[in-house]
Amino acid sequence: MYTVYALYSPGYEKIYIGYSSDFENRLISHNEKATKGWTVKFRPWKVVFTEQYQTKREALAREKQLKTSKGKAYVCEMVSKLFIHQQSRISSDVK
Repeated sequence: MYTVYALYSPGYEKIYIGYSSDFENRLISHNEKATKGWTVKFRPWKVVFTEQYQTKREALAREKQLKTSKGKAYVCEMVSKLFIHQQSRISSDVK
């Protein structure tokens, strides 16, 4: 089972989209364990949403779709609804 996920950093107004076969440990890595990488600079991360897929191929395809302009707009809308009330504040810098 693979999880596609979107994270939001309220302190830096950044969004991260990814996928993992072990989401719980991956989230811990984003927030605590990792010592290098893009997400380390913008801690802490909050979960915006997750989606489950049976295969890596399906998860990767969904991750790529979410990283398109249409997908980013969808994620930004979700962030806006969950965390803030002004979508214009969200950075378009999605990784």
